[in-house]
Amino acid sequence: MSSIKLATFAGGCFWCMVKPFDKYDGVLKVVVGYTGGNIINPTYEQVCNMDTGHYEAVEITYDEDIIDYIELVEAFFSSIDPTDEGGQFNDRGDSYKTAVFYHDDHQKRIVEEYIKQLEDSGIYNGTIVTKLIKAEFFYPAEEYHQDYYKKNPLRYKLYYKGSGRQEYIKNHLKKSEEEKRNLKQRLTNIQYAVTQENATEPPFRNEYNDNYEEGIYVDVVTGKPLFSSKDKFNSGCGWPAFSKPINNGYVKEIEDYSHGMIRTEVRSKNSDSHLGHVFNDGLKELGGLRYCINSASLKFIPKNKMKEEGYEEWLNKI
Repeated sequence: MSSIKLATFAGGCFWCMVKPFDKYDGVLKVVVGYTGGNIINPTYEQVCNMDTGHYEAVEITYDEDIIDYIELVEAFFSSIDPTDEGGQFNDRGDSYKTAVFYHDDHQKRIVEEYIKQLEDSGIYNGTIVTKLIKAEFFYPAEEYHQDYYKKNPLRYKLYYKGSGRQEYIKNHLKKSEEEKRNLKQRLTNIQYAVTQENATEPPFRNEYNDNYEEGIYVDVVTGKPLFSSKDKFNSGCGWPAFSKPINNGYVKEIEDYSHGMIRTEVRSKNSDSHLGHVFNDGLKELGGLRYCINSASLKFIPKNKMKEEGYEEWLNKI
């Protein structure tokens, strides 16, 4: 049986729905287009100006031996407002509504369970209205819409901000006072300061700088895998150094102008925790990057403990 699968999501303007999936290892292709409507091969003008019933959507080709469908579902819901029944942000109308188009019963069950978890969590004030629809024909959009954020980066950034999506996602990631209190009880002082307040732990005097045991390093807040011992090297900087994340989609990189410097901050995409910074002075034979990461943002899972702690699927990454 082939491990190559399709996933289809509608999350408002499809220009904004490519980037959330593009960096994940295992995602082979992301195509924007139209689905769910009642005419064949619709154009952008028809979808915008006629009652065609189509959604603006993305069709993702992925390898499930590398990435699980649930991770794509998580990336989708973290990129939208699932409580908006009239569209998304400044884009109003049926073609901008949200939906998950499932390709088989397995995908359907995963989405149903995930939406229930979101509803039970209480993180949204309103009701989740994102529809779950059986996938049918998907029509790729015109070429100028494909990879729009790469072809027109400045216009994309202006639109992403101007549409209201950027501010919503930023605010939605902010933790409530109750969540902060819970984290303070669960984390040590240095773990909280690093992950939630962007602090930096002392060089050399930290837990994993000299650790070269086989295993994986996970997000201390969520337990999400972030780095592998296979990619760890001694940079001499005083903090754990990695040549790459365990999956590029699990971290996000942000321009950082603090302390009078120009740097690239690395944050956990899943928890929005501060991890460290990435630099271009790594080992050339490993790709040239140095992910300089605070030990306090990580939890190490040794190889002999990975199976019992639920990380068996990651054994091939070390």
